[in-house]
Amino acid sequence: MNNDELVRCAWATLKPGPDFELYRDYHDQEWGRPLHDSVGLFERMSLEAFQSGLSWLIILRKRDNFRRAFSGFDIETVAGYTDADVQRLLADQGIVRNRSKIEATIANARAAADLGSSTELSDLLWSFAPSSRPRPADPSEIPSATEESKAMARELKRRGFRFVGPTTAYALMQATGMVDDHVRDCWVPSGR
Repeated sequence: MNNDELVRCAWATLKPGPDFELYRDYHDQEWGRPLHDSVGLFERMSLEAFQSGLSWLIILRKRDNFRRAFSGFDIETVAGYTDADVQRLLADQGIVRNRSKIEATIANARAAADLGSSTELSDLLWSFAPSSRPRPADPSEIPSATEESKAMARELKRRGFRFVGPTTAYALMQATGMVDDHVRDCWVPSGR
């Protein structure tokens, strides 16, 4: 419960402070909402990889900087990045400066571009969405990975994607509405 008296998922209930609205708005307006746009999916995939080992709040705080640094996550543009771009990104204090994650984002853009049409990334990712299931009663029922996310991670790796293991793949599925892991009492309407 937040100060607006709406019940939310426990992870989105920060105490009022500088990040309260940022986290609440992400939960209320984006997380778990079906996303089919390939550029949006590529952005989420990239940010989930950057989040690995860090707090999601760190990534949310820096999201606008990531968008600027990675050319709005335009797949073709990022696929064309060179070593000079890697050096530029490593010097950018507005993002998470991790060489492996930066290089993985560029490699993933190339792998996404190799898929072909602008809808291929969306079609590929959504092909792993499980059939609808009831919302969890509480967070203890939410897995960190599923058979579908393991299969997604294997297929992405086979196609040249990097830094997208089963846990990151499942977080991507949650964030983009492939699964609905809002708890049963959460006010956000089911999106699938």
